[in-house]
Amino acid sequence: MQLFFNPDINEKTTQFSFEKEESKHIVKVLRKNTGDTLHITNGLGWLFTAEITFPNINKCIANIVSKTLQPKRDYNLHIAVAPTKMNDRYEWFLEKATEIGINSITPVICDHSERKIIKPERFDKILQSAMKQSLSCYMPKLNEAISLKDFINQDFKGDLFIAHCEETDRKSLKKQLKPKQNITILIGPEGDFSSKEIELAIKNKFIPVTLGETRLRTETAAIVACHSVAFINE
Repeated sequence: MQLFFNPDINEKTTQFSFEKEESKHIVKVLRKNTGDTLHITNGLGWLFTAEITFPNINKCIANIVSKTLQPKRDYNLHIAVAPTKMNDRYEWFLEKATEIGINSITPVICDHSERKIIKPERFDKILQSAMKQSLSCYMPKLNEAISLKDFINQDFKGDLFIAHCEETDRKSLKKQLKPKQNITILIGPEGDFSSKEIELAIKNKFIPVTLGETRLRTETAAIVACHSVAFINE
């Protein structure tokens, strides 16, 4: 099955037309014709089955013949991770986290952050592509970049963790995780969180944790955290 994405389609839609780029891909690359079936999601859980009525390379039109709301995961994972110096490493995290399973992502700007500006349009495309590739009907929410201080001062529900590298009292994330929970995990930049940031997070009820015995890159740490949560919920 190949999955297409469009945020404008909803459960009341009866007919849908694709943009030029996707229309060309459907007709010329996939060689779809009248009566062939397509699958579309809006990233909000809905899976639509459509039948092509007008296979035009500029504007392919299809009728919606059925729709189903896919079940949600029984946990909610929000990872706030500092942007990496190299954009492609952050994009790798976005892709793999979407494939593994994540609900929300927030880029957090920290004291030691080397990159403080992100390109949300590019990141959105990465999320869309990973969602379609993994045949998921739920696209993670990409929040606006925010300072760590402002992020921490929000109201959160569920379990809160901050993964850092300082040789202080830290617990194993793996041993702290419980299934079917709302979970928020903070992952710092290449230079780690500052001591001041760690203290602030702990004051705001974030539990300091370790992700293992080795020192991990920012994007690797975020993937390890993401997989740990998915694994405990299997």
